Amino acid sequence: MAYVIAIDTPTLGDRSYLVHDGEVAFVVDPQRDIDRILDLAADAGVRITHVFETHVHNDYVTGGRALADATGAAYHVNAADAVEFDRTPIADGDEVRVGDELRVTALATPGHTFTHLSYSLSERGRQVAVFTGGSLLFGSVGRPDLLGPEHTQDLVRLQHASAHRLAAEVPGSADLYPTHGFGSFCAATQSSASSSTLDTEKATNPVLSQTEEEFVRGILAGLDAWPAYYAHMAAINSAGPSAPDLSPPARADAEQLRRRIADGEWVVDLRNRTAFAAGHVFGSLNFGADGNFATYLGWLIPWGTPVTLLGETPDQVAHAQRELVRIGIDRPAAHATGDPREWTGDQPPATYPRATFAELAKVRHHRPIVVLDVRRNLEWQESHVPGAVHIPLHELPRRLADVPDGEIWVHCASGYRASIAASLLHAAGREVVHVDGDYASAFLKETSA
Repeated sequence: MAYVIAIDTPTLGDRSYLVHDGEVAFVVDPQRDIDRILDLAADAGVRITHVFETHVHNDYVTGGRALADATGAAYHVNAADAVEFDRTPIADGDEVRVGDELRVTALATPGHTFTHLSYSLSERGRQVAVFTGGSLLFGSVGRPDLLGPEHTQDLVRLQHASAHRLAAEVPGSADLYPTHGFGSFCAATQSSASSSTLDTEKATNPVLSQTEEEFVRGILAGLDAWPAYYAHMAAINSAGPSAPDLSPPARADAEQLRRRIADGEWVVDLRNRTAFAAGHVFGSLNFGADGNFATYLGWLIPWGTPVTLLGETPDQVAHAQRELVRIGIDRPAAHATGDPREWTGDQPPATYPRATFAELAKVRHHRPIVVLDVRRNLEWQESHVPGAVHIPLHELPRRLADVPDGEIWVHCASGYRASIAASLLHAAGREVVHVDGDYASAFLKETSA
């Protein structure tokens, strides 16, 4: 019997899979920190003999080569992918035997990339599952625009054709196991589903119910910005990244922190936004470990800028370090833990105020302020506070000069992105108030009043 163990990376919105028969196992699309996979295999008492990549990933650094090196497994990567490491090439229609009963068959499913493969799993001759990577997702498909606008039109049509191929060639009862679609920006749209079958997708997924033209129009209209660090992932993955070094970085004292900030390095405070606003090192930036820390840090930071991590505990720093290696930021320059009063030395911690949407509604009718909305374009187009200035968070570091003079009340949809923005503005010497709350409910109350 085939056992499928999903290995979630919720902060990136991805899943890897360990599949075994009780003795031998294969892995699909492993994340960079392979110790999680090795531990699961050891717990199950199985030996990993094969590793499969569905595509050269754009949203994270693969652990495929490192896992193959650690286990001696065959590393299956599309023969058409131009990679710089030894692999076991695989192509459409190739079948790989795993143990006595399991068979994995490669299916060409271009659309997310031109060389994308899905893998059908058969047990004793019966197809029981398909691993679809960034092709057919729960209620959606993988984005077709990550290779550049010159390829998007071709890829979106290939994505439609690939989904229909899967629906035609894989039994409806087969379980669907995508890599993306759990909050990943690699998904064209999002779904709340946690499991699915081909039959379910035939009934609910627009790609399988719409004509090609309807599908193309809908997908292209719904695409928004994707994280800037994606531009670096394919090159790293094509080179065959090694296992990461997760040992603790060097410690930094208050003087070193001030020097690093003065030198233009990023000192990143991992505490939650409430704690950061109440006291922090002036010039440090708040990317809370309680949110999509790595996604937004990787999106905003000038690539290659040294990063120092500040956390309440060593575990918080270690967690953040693990998140960073998944997107190719391998070694923090330094770290510090404890209390911000220890990090500021002889200077008092810096602060700025927080407010609710109700307070924002009151104050903007009594005195002039700048309301800054840092949500993405599609969110802004759906609704926004009248008179607000709109600069998406991912554009803010290079557009700080575009923020009008005056007291800035900055908001997003829930408070997390607004805290990042507030810390950027405060570090630049602006007077800022962090609006922390749920935009949707606040906006509806205001417009219905």
